[in-house]
Amino acid sequence: MTFPVREGPVPAMVDPFGLEVLGREQCLELLATAGFGRIVFTMRGLPAVQPVRFVLAGDAVSFAAPAAGPLFAAASDGVVAFEADVFDPDLETGWWVTVLGRAHATRRPGRGWPASSADDRWIRLPLDVVSGRRLRR
Repeated sequence: MTFPVREGPVPAMVDPFGLEVLGREQCLELLATAGFGRIVFTMRGLPAVQPVRFVLAGDAVSFAAPAAGPLFAAASDGVVAFEADVFDPDLETGWWVTVLGRAHATRRPGRGWPASSADDRWIRLPLDVVSGRRLRR
């Protein structure tokens, strides 16, 4: 059995809202260009969102959290969501990437980690579930 060969570029997948659906590799390339994102975790039974500086190193997103804070407690072996994005000022173009998974505390900072306080501990979120969208004119 033979299949027809498609010529030209493969069209981008678009979701029901008209947003381009990004593949895993595209998501990781974009995530590597950002350094700031948001971690979504559970605090006292409710969702909480905390902005964090992060590094993408190997197969994980890593960020610091104060050892005595609620983020460290919730993200240590907890299921969390992480999101990073970049949009132009007019909100006509941009992208966002989401990572979902079980975060783990680690004693070692991620490679290229910015300076932090002595109280900081590090959280590592494996890149198990990665998705993203791009907004284009």
